[in-house]
Amino acid sequence: MTPIAWIVVALVAVAAIAAFVWSRRAPQLPAPEETPQLPKKPDADAVETPALPPSGEASEGATETALTAPAEPAPTADRGARARDVAALKQGLAQTRTGWMKRLLSVFTGRKEIDPALLDEIEETLLTGDVGANTTKRFVDGLKERLDRKELGDADRVWEALKSDALKILDVGAPAFGASAEKKPFVILMVGVNGAGKTTTIAKLADRFKGEGKTVLLAAGDTFRAAAVSQLEMWGERLGVPVHKGKENAKPGAVVYEAVARGVSEGVDVVIADTAGRLQTKAPLMEELRKIREACGKSCPGAPHEVLLVLDSTTGQNAISQAREFRETLSLTGVVLTKLDGTAKGGVVLAIADEFKLPVRFVGVGEKSEDLREFDARDFVEALFARDNDDANG
Repeated sequence: MTPIAWIVVALVAVAAIAAFVWSRRAPQLPAPEETPQLPKKPDADAVETPALPPSGEASEGATETALTAPAEPAPTADRGARARDVAALKQGLAQTRTGWMKRLLSVFTGRKEIDPALLDEIEETLLTGDVGANTTKRFVDGLKERLDRKELGDADRVWEALKSDALKILDVGAPAFGASAEKKPFVILMVGVNGAGKTTTIAKLADRFKGEGKTVLLAAGDTFRAAAVSQLEMWGERLGVPVHKGKENAKPGAVVYEAVARGVSEGVDVVIADTAGRLQTKAPLMEELRKIREACGKSCPGAPHEVLLVLDSTTGQNAISQAREFRETLSLTGVVLTKLDGTAKGGVVLAIADEFKLPVRFVGVGEKSEDLREFDARDFVEALFARDNDDANG
C-alpha cells in the first residue's frame, strides 16, 4: 500500500472515531418528519372537521378535536324526523283537514282585502268546527286587535296569526308527562265515559311503554262490568302484560290499591289503572273515582302521577261537558283525545285546552298502536293548518 493510501485510511479512521465520540456526548434528534406535533386547538370561529382515519385505525388528532369541540346535533336529521311526524299527523287529521279546516282556508282564497266580513266568516267557520264559542271569541278578538294596530296587511298574515294563536292555546305550559313520578312505579289513572276508547287507549299505552323496555302492570278497576275486566285481560294476554283483577264483587278502590301495592313490591315500572265509565252525570261514579285516587296514594305516596281523561273527539261539544264534570271531581293532569281521524271537525282540541288549561297528552289518529301519538302542540298546529303548498318543516 502506498504512503498516500495509508494517509487516507488514517484520516477515515480518525473521522469515524470523532463521530462516535460526538454521538456519545449529545442525543440524536429525531428526523423532522418524526417530530411529534401537538394537536391544534380548534378555532372558535372555524373548526375543521377531522378526516376519518383509515378503516381499523384510530386517529388521535380526530379524537382530540372531537373532545375539545363536540359536534353539534345534525339539524337536518331533526327536521326530517319532524317532517315525518307532521306528515303522519296530516294523514290522521285528513277528515278534519278536508272538513272545517278546508272551509276555513277557502275563506282566504282569492281575498285581496281584509275587511270585517272576513272576521265574520272566520268566526262562523270556527264555530262549525267545534272550536267552541269562548275559544272562537278569543281568536276573533285577537285578530281584531291586530287589525286595529295595522299588523295584518294581507290574508297570509291573518292565516299566520290564527296559527300563532292556536299554538298559544295548545301550549299550556304543563310539566312533562310523568314528571312527578320520582320513583317506581309510575302510576296512571285512566278515566272517562264508556265508549270513549279508554280500554283501547290503555292497551296502546301499555304497548308503548313495553316497547321502551319498561315493565307494565294493568289494574282492572272497572269492576262494575265483567266485560270490561275480560276485555282488559284479553289485551294483557295479547301484549304479554300482566293484569291485576280483584275477587268477584270487589270494590274498585281495593283492586287498584292492591295493583299499585303489587307494582311497588315487584318493582314494576308502570301501573295503568282502568276505571268505570258510566255517565259522568252519575254522582256515585264520581265518588268512586275519588276513592280510587286516594287508594293509589295509600299504596304509593304521590300516586297517581297522571290522571288522564279519555275523550271521544267525535262527540264534539259533549266532550267539553265531560271534561268539565270530571275536572270538578278529580285533579286531572291531562287529556287523551281519541278518534281524531274519525271526525271532520276536530276543533274540540282547541276548545278543551283553552277552557280548562289542560295539556293534551296523546291523540288517537288511527287503530294501530303507533297511531296513539304523543301530543306536540307545534307539530299538531303545523299539520292542522298546513296548506297543500306549505313546507311541513315549518
